[in-house]
Amino acid sequence: MLRQPNLANDAWEALLSAHAVLMKQFAASGIWDEVSMREYDVLYTLSRCPEPVRLSDLNRHVLLSQPALSRLVDRLAERGLVERCSDPADGRGVRLSLTEAGRALQRQVGRKHARGVARAMTAGLDSGELKQLETICLKLAATNEDTPS
Repeated sequence: MLRQPNLANDAWEALLSAHAVLMKQFAASGIWDEVSMREYDVLYTLSRCPEPVRLSDLNRHVLLSQPALSRLVDRLAERGLVERCSDPADGRGVRLSLTEAGRALQRQVGRKHARGVARAMTAGLDSGELKQLETICLKLAATNEDTPS
């Protein structure tokens, strides 16, 4: 495999720059009245899970440390958006899922966020470029999912 460290680093920096610009744009969108972007990330991730998940499984899909995620989940549970249930495979373990209120809020905010994402992504990319970007990102995620840094 031919390694091109400068090209790889340049591509990484471009990806991070695009992410930072888009995240600032999304943060300023004014849809985050009832839930913060980080809280929404947890609600969205839980909405994609077909069954309740352990905190450690949830932690693999959000950009928070496990202690910070635990505190955030506590706050969401106090607000009635996330519920805990015992893990049938491990009596000491706890699994997390959305409540009906959590699912409703995720959908409400998610519709607005999806429109903003679509506007931002289609402002600079055509459908072919969007498909290329999706393919590249999925390939990067699959290639590096279990690779230690």
